[in-house]
Amino acid sequence: MRTYYFDLRGGIPQRDHYGIRFATDDVAIRHSQVVANNIRKDARVTRNDLYVVVIDESGREVHREEVFPSISPAA
Repeated sequence: MRTYYFDLRGGIPQRDHYGIRFATDDVAIRHSQVVANNIRKDARVTRNDLYVVVIDESGREVHREEVFPSISPAA
C-alpha cells in the first residue's frame, strides 16, 4: 500500500498533507473521480477551472481529474 495525496488546484491551491493509502494507482485515480464529483455537487464552488491532482508518496503526479470537465460540442 502506498500513500496518495489529493491536491486541489486552480485558483488558490490546497495541499493534502495527510494522504490516503491505496493498493494501486488505479484505485487512487478512482478516488480522485469521487472527490471531483463531490466538489462538483457543492453549490458553494464557483470556479470552473478546478482539478484534483493525485500525487504518490514519491512526489510523482499520477493523475489530474478535472472537477468541471470541458464539454466539447459534437462534431
